[in-house]
Amino acid sequence: MRLWTISFKYLDAKGLVALWREALLAKNVLAGLSKGYKNHPQLDRFYAHENALEAVNAYLAEVYAQVCARGYKFDAAKVGEFDARNLAKISVARGQIEYEFAFLQKKLKSRDIKAYERNLSVKNIEIAGVFEEVAGGIEPWEKVKI
Repeated sequence: MRLWTISFKYLDAKGLVALWREALLAKNVLAGLSKGYKNHPQLDRFYAHENALEAVNAYLAEVYAQVCARGYKFDAAKVGEFDARNLAKISVARGQIEYEFAFLQKKLKSRDIKAYERNLSVKNIEIAGVFEEVAGGIEPWEKVKI
């Protein structure tokens, strides 16, 4: 499971579709509808949120917006409810953001060279709106692979 912190616009089609599936799985886990993945480290930041289910619904809404922007047809009813005005953001360290972008680029270099090349011009890595950047290194829940 990979719940990206970086903006979903950097993902290729395969990565975006996988993110939708994995975010839906995360929602089911957080809602207590799945017995598997309950201890997956990617969920730690959502578990720590005061309203984990609303936070993952907001995350899913952002994924949905990106898939719609690309012309895909996904089921909006799967997003779920959240109050964006009162939803606290999830802190994520700068080192995590940089790590994820580098990790994605490594994947894209072999999977989608056009997406890889498009991302080469990125100077300031944007993140999903449910997160806020803070100083720090790679998050403790990350399983470093590069």
